[in-house]
Amino acid sequence: MSKRIAAIAFIWICTAIAWCVLGSTISSRTYSSDEKLQTKVASTWGTKQEQSPPTAYYHKTEEKKTETVTGNKKTVRIEHVITACELPLMATRVDVDLDLNHRQKGLLWYSTYAIKFAGSYNFGNSSGADQLVTFRLPFPAQQAIYDDLVMEVNGRPLPIASDASAASGQTLVKAGEIAVLRVGYRSQGMDSWQYKLGDDVAQARNFTLNMTTNFKDIDFATNTLSPSEKHETVHGWELTWKYLNLVSGFQIGMSMPEKLQPGPLAGEISYFAPVSLFFFFFLIFILTTLRNIELHPMNYFFLAAAFFAFHLLLAYLVDHISIHLAFAVCSLVSIFLVVSYLRLVVGMRFAAVEAGTAQLIYLVLFSYAFFFKGFTGLSITIGAIVTLFVVMQTTGRIKWAEKFVPGGTPAARLATNEGPTTRGENWLR
Repeated sequence: MSKRIAAIAFIWICTAIAWCVLGSTISSRTYSSDEKLQTKVASTWGTKQEQSPPTAYYHKTEEKKTETVTGNKKTVRIEHVITACELPLMATRVDVDLDLNHRQKGLLWYSTYAIKFAGSYNFGNSSGADQLVTFRLPFPAQQAIYDDLVMEVNGRPLPIASDASAASGQTLVKAGEIAVLRVGYRSQGMDSWQYKLGDDVAQARNFTLNMTTNFKDIDFATNTLSPSEKHETVHGWELTWKYLNLVSGFQIGMSMPEKLQPGPLAGEISYFAPVSLFFFFFLIFILTTLRNIELHPMNYFFLAAAFFAFHLLLAYLVDHISIHLAFAVCSLVSIFLVVSYLRLVVGMRFAAVEAGTAQLIYLVLFSYAFFFKGFTGLSITIGAIVTLFVVMQTTGRIKWAEKFVPGGTPAARLATNEGPTTRGENWLR
């Protein structure tokens, strides 16, 4: 008995080492190509976007006198200095529509989204004179596309000029007039979207931002403001930030929810696999001991190989089909290997009921617990405690000292002509 336990432990240790190698391989495949794949996705879809409010300014020419004294001679030089004077932003209304659409590259999903942006900004000309005002809209990201770009002031479209960082247009704004700038575009981004109120601590007057999403798992980025109002819809949320006179160093932002990552998930399941196999071996050992079924360490070796087949197949299947479908296929394959093998070794009832149920719990359900973030450890702990309770109750009356003497084993009874008691003992003959 002691030698058999030592052999089973050796098989478990070797399989655990194999799982560690497999987990390292998955991690290497996942993260070594992450930066390259992320750059590739960004080049075709876009990067993180941070939209700043537009500015409105006009140029003012002022005379600057410079006096110099050389000996008894005084010289006055007049220079014309051009300065930019900004018009104050009096009111803001922004409408943002975020349409999340995950994209997979290799073993990772990337949170890409389409955005429809529309904004209305009120600028007041308090200079006391008519001014040729330049309106400038900063781009939220340089590596992006902007379709259907619109800029108009008081209903009049502006001729748009653009550079690498912004789009701009000019129009005449009369003295005392409120210039209502309306902008809009459609674009694409990745991971997060933010609205920047200003540099450092900024002031926002009569500010309203309405955001709609097509996803329910909303997450506000660090150092951002929570919405004033939120209403759940059929497909997502309607969020509103509304302030009369806000002074804040925080911004407004939304982090896109991440999809279940096939690569990291397969790696975590592989690293955890030795725990699953330990519980399975432990329960099978208890059951065979209770029923006087003799399983050779070679039988345990093939059972460990069937467990390992689950994780090996999962590691190379998740980048071809969905993670849930891959998990189901790998579970069926592994259970089929175990049941069909133990059917020949012990019998169909033990293989399908006891062994099949144990594999379903300790391999399939324990591994599936990794699909639920935050509940993995709790699920496994509850399963371990329930297993301990069941085993303690079923083995409480066993005299273990008798199990470790030669006459207490089925093989020993065969040697003393007591006869086989199970189909497993027939196999020993």
